Amino acid sequence: MNDLATNISEPVTAADELVVLVMRGMHRGPVSPALQEVIDTDLALAKGPMVMPTSNGIAEAGRLVRLEEGGEAETVVTEFLHAFLPVNRRLRELCTAWQCRPDGSVNDHSDPQYDARLRDQLDDIHTDVSKLLRRAGKTAPEMLDHRDRLRVALDRFDDGDTASLTSPLTDGYHTVWMWLHQHVLMMLGVSRAEDEALEAELVAGAAG
Repeated sequence: MNDLATNISEPVTAADELVVLVMRGMHRGPVSPALQEVIDTDLALAKGPMVMPTSNGIAEAGRLVRLEEGGEAETVVTEFLHAFLPVNRRLRELCTAWQCRPDGSVNDHSDPQYDARLRDQLDDIHTDVSKLLRRAGKTAPEMLDHRDRLRVALDRFDDGDTASLTSPLTDGYHTVWMWLHQHVLMMLGVSRAEDEALEAELVAGAAG
């Protein structure tokens, strides 16, 4: 893996900016000189206030972060993915429950007991993913940045920004979780279709 693309927390080079851009799907806001370099080399496209990766940019970012095939880090991150996907399903189900009650009505958060039960489930999910990230981070230290970001997002939620749990417009818990998920797929060269099939298989196996 290219060392220039290992620090996803503070992009400082064009390679870093490209990896973060692909991991997050888009960039909104001021364009740094490094990100402008990504645009100028046709690895990203600026559309008004948004910057989005091109197909060439996605391919290049994947090449930058792809772990060595057959190496120890690839083995560890693959093990992480297999343990992570059932937890990922739990988070998706929790986010759905946070937005909609079991009867299909919108959760207006007027029932504190209902919300408290979901918050307890979120705590269990966060504990589980934090352990997985800590374990994987011993071999692939770039994973630890995601653990820190998830902790910040959870603190933000507990400080009263409850909309940030599921809102795609903030660096909320689900958004940061999706960044983690995408980064892992990039590191392993796994497609979304392969990932979804693997999650379905793992969840079915656990249920059986």
